[in-house]
Amino acid sequence: MKCVIAVVALLASSVIGFAQQNKEPVSSVVKEMLPRMEKNMIAAVEEMPADKFSFKPTPQQQTFAHLVMHMTEANYYLCSRAADVAEPKAQELKESDGKDKLVAGLKASFDFCDTAIPKITDAKFADPIEVWGGRKTTRAFAVIALTNDWTDHYSIAAMYLRLNGLLPPTAKK
Repeated sequence: MKCVIAVVALLASSVIGFAQQNKEPVSSVVKEMLPRMEKNMIAAVEEMPADKFSFKPTPQQQTFAHLVMHMTEANYYLCSRAADVAEPKAQELKESDGKDKLVAGLKASFDFCDTAIPKITDAKFADPIEVWGGRKTTRAFAVIALTNDWTDHYSIAAMYLRLNGLLPPTAKK
């Protein structure tokens, strides 16, 4: 029993020590996630052959090209709101654009996130912002929506790849 109490005390002091040392616990995790998600999402889009960008699993679902457009737009929109920086004027993408243009657009959106995300601070999470349709929320919403979108978009891309007999990047390790 003494051993269990000692282990629990050691773990608790480690967690408290980390929290005291890291004054930005949430934003530091988002900053840590960005390079990995950027690498995997871009690699997933690059893995899909150009002639499969019109692929959609069912008639009701979006094409892979549309998914890439959505990834790009979400990055610009949410990185801007999460970091409290102006959204840049990006090249407008269309579902009919070729793979090269769509990949370049996704990369450009991540380039923007690479400059915006370092500006995120936990202290601004309660700041009021407007999102789609003028809805009022907090900056924390944009941060959480951004990380949720990264994982959601990657999982959709991975599913589309697998339905075409291709392995997503994270399955190749």
